[in-house]
Amino acid sequence: MEKFDIFCILQLLGGLAFFLYGIYVMSSGLEKIAGGKLEKILRTMTSNPAKGLILGASITALIQSSSAVTVMLVGLVNSGIMKLSQAIGVIMGSNIGTTITAWILSLSGIQSSNVILRLFKPESFTPVLALVGVLMIFIAKSNKNKNIGSAFLGFSILMTGMVFMGSSMEPLSHSPKFMSLLTLFKNPLFGVFVGTFITAIIQSSAASIGMLQALVMQVNMTYSMALPIIMGQNIGTCITAVLSSIGVNANARKVAVVHVTFNVIGTIIFLSIFELAKIFFKLPFMEQNINPAGIAILHSTFNICTTILLFPFIKQLEHIANIVIKDTKNEKDEVFLDERLLISPELATIEVNQKIIKMAKLVQNNVLYSTKLLKNYYYKKADVINNNEKRIDLYEDKMESYLIKVSHKGLSEETSNLIARLLLTIGDYERIGDHAINILNIAEQKHNKNMEFPPELVQDIKVIVSALLEVLHISTEAFKHNDTNLALKIEPLEQVIDRLILKAKNRHIKRIQYGECPIELDFLISDLFNDFERISDHCSNIATSIMKTKDITIDKHEYLKQLKSYDNKDFSKAYDEFKTKYALSSDEK
Repeated sequence: MEKFDIFCILQLLGGLAFFLYGIYVMSSGLEKIAGGKLEKILRTMTSNPAKGLILGASITALIQSSSAVTVMLVGLVNSGIMKLSQAIGVIMGSNIGTTITAWILSLSGIQSSNVILRLFKPESFTPVLALVGVLMIFIAKSNKNKNIGSAFLGFSILMTGMVFMGSSMEPLSHSPKFMSLLTLFKNPLFGVFVGTFITAIIQSSAASIGMLQALVMQVNMTYSMALPIIMGQNIGTCITAVLSSIGVNANARKVAVVHVTFNVIGTIIFLSIFELAKIFFKLPFMEQNINPAGIAILHSTFNICTTILLFPFIKQLEHIANIVIKDTKNEKDEVFLDERLLISPELATIEVNQKIIKMAKLVQNNVLYSTKLLKNYYYKKADVINNNEKRIDLYEDKMESYLIKVSHKGLSEETSNLIARLLLTIGDYERIGDHAINILNIAEQKHNKNMEFPPELVQDIKVIVSALLEVLHISTEAFKHNDTNLALKIEPLEQVIDRLILKAKNRHIKRIQYGECPIELDFLISDLFNDFERISDHCSNIATSIMKTKDITIDKHEYLKQLKSYDNKDFSKAYDEFKTKYALSSDEK
């Protein structure tokens, strides 16, 4: 008997392993299928809690993992992308979204001689689904179809794990010791404790729900015995948020506090209502034996009712979190790049995208400050530029390393292409920053040698710098909003800048020839014009990267050729407008 018991335990653990791995494979496949859709959903996030609720339920149902959503929330709040008040609504929605898993798992409890209904039993369709999944993974050419195959295979492994767990528990129905042990679950506090403990150990509410559903298929358990266990499972799943909040800032730790508080309060309220109802009202159905579908019903009812009850008290939940977790003055409000978000490559790229925008602002400032120093040099302003350059280099180093880590994850084709574009954009902004430092060095040399630019050259530089600042501003705004229409304005302006620089160079050469400009200024001015030209070229590169979001197959040279063709009226119109706006003195408009 002892060996038999050990065999059952091993089968149970094996089934649990299949179940957990199946959830992982299925969730990974579903997330890759979602691809950039996850980013688009998150872009709709506002301070409106109702939208956050819908968002949380949608994402959790989509990727079939409330734990993954919780870790994402901690990372998003820790990195400053999301506020705590926004995260609370998502947490509530996530609790509702995770109930979908229980309904899927309830299919294993179908008992019927009807042929159509039997087709919905896992034993009937999972082998076929697994075969289809494997064939799609090996035969399909597109990554999307391969990901669909992975989701099918993951679901099949998951349901196979459910069958194994159910089979391992079948002998328990014949064990007098175990049946007497079930009487302990008549104490609701014991049920809450067991549900919390098991879920906290395996860190998966879906797995613990699956184990419970497998158990009730083999032994007689009533609704009143199962409900406290389900409540405890909701508390136990909070362990993921608690563990992921270690080593993060105060706001991120508050996410874990809210998650625990929400589920504990919900359990206390509804367990109290349940016990009072048993005393004052007869609830005969609660003493009936429960099946897997009944588990799903209780799970959904508890989470939906808890959300309805506590949704109006979001501010109070936030207040409780603020009391439990005190803000510290010395703590940094923002982590540069949170590796918790690597659990979702799409979210990780969103965070990098936000950091590129901040990097771009630093680059814009450096170009602005360095060009101003060409006229009047100030050491304090030069220090600001140099400090900004250090931050820009840090941004480049951190973001490139982070994106390399993201690229090692399983990626959708869309996310893989996005990472390639982000890496190119980071490089372009870093090089623009380098050219700003070059301009600063030119300004410093000019100042140290007490040299002055001819008045005519100063006027030419003013026009070029104005155009340069606008093309840089347009590039950053187009990248920030992923605006392809705005990106189309970059190349016409870049062409106008090239034209301005060429004319300014020719004028400078004439001044050198006529002795109107000191020869020692020639090298500085040539380098200056070169930096101006290279900055606008990098803006053109950024525009091409943005256009690739519309068509990944686009080739830069072919794109520029088509853009500048004579029949492109939009390009010609924009070019003429910028040509009129930016004209050198005594130059025909």
